[in-house]
Parts: sequence; C-alpha cells; structure tokens
Amino acid sequence: MASATIRLRLQPSARANELVGVRDGVLVARVSAPAIEGRANEAVVQLLAKRLRVAKSSVRIVRGHRSRDKVVEIEGLEQTAVFEVLGI
Repeated sequence: MASATIRLRLQPSARANELVGVRDGVLVARVSAPAIEGRANEAVVQLLAKRLRVAKSSVRIVRGHRSRDKVVEIEGLEQTAVFEVLGI
C-alpha cells in the first residue's frame, strides 16, 4: 500500500486549527489544543486526516511525539497526492 511522509512544525494552543503553509520545506500547523497529554498531537492528526480526506487511523506521528517538529506518515496516499492537496 502507498504511504507518504511529511515534516511538520506544530504550534499548540493557537486560536484555531489550521495549516498555515510551508516554511523551508516543512508544513506549519496550528492547533487550539494544548501540548498536554498528547492533545495537540491528536488535534493535528485529526486536522490532517480531515484535510486529506482519509481516516484518522491512516495518519500517524512517527517521530517527534514530544517535540514541535514532527514526521507524520499518511497511509493510502502517494507522496505527490499529499503534496498536491496540502500545497507543499
């Protein structure tokens, strides 16, 4: 099955859940959830799944669980399709 990985910079405790854009090849995301007990991670997984129209179970953080800088894997989509939808 196809899968894609993206680098992500997360800003927790923001006003809204949004994908801001790309800086230096890294997708920047803001979520309203705080960085407590994995809530911000769950919010960014939900945001990416909704935007990419895939199940939440298809989106997982593979590196950076306790960091703002993360590597996220999306199962079921090709790398080019992910980049196209997210505008990377």
